[in-house]
Amino acid sequence: MATDRFPSEVISALKYYVYRLIDPRNGETFYVGKGQSNRVFEHAAGQYKETDNRAPDDKGKRIRQIINAGFQVGHVIHRHGMTEDAAFEVEAALIDAYPGLENIQRGVDAKTRGSHHADEIIVQYAAAPFVVKEKLMLISIRNSLETRDLYHAVRGVWRVDRSKAEKYKLVLGHVDGLVKCAYRPTRWLGSTEGDFPHDPDPDPKRSGFDGHRAEDDVWNYYVNKRVPDQYKVKGARNSIRYCNPPERTT
Repeated sequence: MATDRFPSEVISALKYYVYRLIDPRNGETFYVGKGQSNRVFEHAAGQYKETDNRAPDDKGKRIRQIINAGFQVGHVIHRHGMTEDAAFEVEAALIDAYPGLENIQRGVDAKTRGSHHADEIIVQYAAAPFVVKEKLMLISIRNSLETRDLYHAVRGVWRVDRSKAEKYKLVLGHVDGLVKCAYRPTRWLGSTEGDFPHDPDPDPKRSGFDGHRAEDDVWNYYVNKRVPDQYKVKGARNSIRYCNPPERTT
């Protein structure tokens, strides 16, 4: 009989752990997760609930196929005895290490601290700061980029003064001070206008933009450059900075 729970004395020793779900038909790891107690077993156990009428996701479909074929899902505890913060880090690294997983989301900070080519790491930490050449808005997209592409991560919605934003014809999206994208807004509109599917809670005080990728010379100048120090405000909660080119002296 397959193990479907841990004894209480084991649970107390495990603390937070990171696990892998294995397809015994081919030995593939198809899901990575973190948890406590009997979390590792809950995925497979959930497939037996006759009252669960929700359509299964890809992970659920795989589990159902395994069970219908007469097998049991393999459970591997990859690392245990951790704090939750440590478990987040291990989980994220494993998700990067196993391509083709059924995980809906990547690990924590995957796009900022996850798997990168060595050349990308050099760009991230050795990039030169840019010089502001025109009026531009600088927007931190660190959080929104986890679930969206670059355009949808930077377009909004944001708590901005729309009349002020419309005076800035270039928007740069950055992650931890490294510029990732450059877009030209064509119009600003409120979050309540239905054009922001990623916004779960429309707010009339917030706005976003429609726009297009900046011209190649503008994109190539700003992207992969670092934000100048004068625009970094430690501990600031506002994601927006308005940047103006230096005044010319005669």
